[in-house]
Amino acid sequence: MVLRRIVELAVELTNATYGALGVLGSNGSIEEFITVGVTDEERAAIGDPPVGHGILGLLIRETKPMRIPRIADHPDSYGFPTNHPPMTSFLGAPVMAHGTVFGNIYLTDKRDAAEFDADDEEALVVLAVQAGTAIENVSLHRANERLALLEDRERIAKELHDGVIQALFAVGMGLEGTSMVATDPQVSERINLAVEELDHVIRDLRNYIFGLRPGILADRELDTALRALGVEFHAKTGVLTIVEIEPEIAAQLASVASDVVQLTREALSNVGRHARATTCRVSLRHDAGTALLETDDDGSGFEPSTVRRGQGLANLEGRAVAMGGKASVSSDTDRGTTVRVELPL
Repeated sequence: MVLRRIVELAVELTNATYGALGVLGSNGSIEEFITVGVTDEERAAIGDPPVGHGILGLLIRETKPMRIPRIADHPDSYGFPTNHPPMTSFLGAPVMAHGTVFGNIYLTDKRDAAEFDADDEEALVVLAVQAGTAIENVSLHRANERLALLEDRERIAKELHDGVIQALFAVGMGLEGTSMVATDPQVSERINLAVEELDHVIRDLRNYIFGLRPGILADRELDTALRALGVEFHAKTGVLTIVEIEPEIAAQLASVASDVVQLTREALSNVGRHARATTCRVSLRHDAGTALLETDDDGSGFEPSTVRRGQGLANLEGRAVAMGGKASVSSDTDRGTTVRVELPL
């Protein structure tokens, strides 16, 4: 609303027929284009807004006021796209504050004269300076709002991770201990189902945290995040965790980093709950054109054909398939378990 009012004032001060304000993006091209004098139907018929070629681009590069009697006669004129209203004379000025150019004001076709004069230019330059201050204040206000939002999201994410998730994890560990000493098989089964539900809730909360902030990935590369995950798991369970990562493979999986972390969490969760292991290893490496994520342990193992598949493994397999990969589990009694996930590069 503020930017449109700036264009309206420029049109009123100079008695122009058409006015526009081009707000520049970080790459120096026009990312927002506000117009006055052109109807919504005309804008739709013209098509995409300009990005900064021709005379508009010249004003962006030279960052100084510009008056042109006839646009068509200027060597930098590109002409107008189909359905664009005809325009003849031109007046433009950069919108800047404290040496920073935020955009440009463009005016065309003075109503009561063939072209804009020096007084029009002076009036527009004064308005452009005021507009620069206004845009700077708007930019600072938006930046402060974004910062406040990020800080609030970070605070909520930290409270969820350090408070709620840790409490749920402790309850789950307590229930697992109770299940191990329960004498009634039905009670033990019900406790195990409750633990699986807690794992599901923890996973959903962690996904929510990843949405608030990438959490463990907020300021880290994937390989660093996985190593931090190993340290976290060791601290919680006492299981010595070795993490071996090929950095170039981790870099190629950057776009799905949060999914890779979640896959690893699922695999480590199974180790913590079922393996009775003393050590485990997490590895991410290249293997025959794919990325291979493995989690293996030295725990008690099991016979896959005789053990009911839990929700954790189903979630892990489903996530791997959704990523275009596949997951498998191999285990031998008294020789440990390996969870293997193959992901496309």
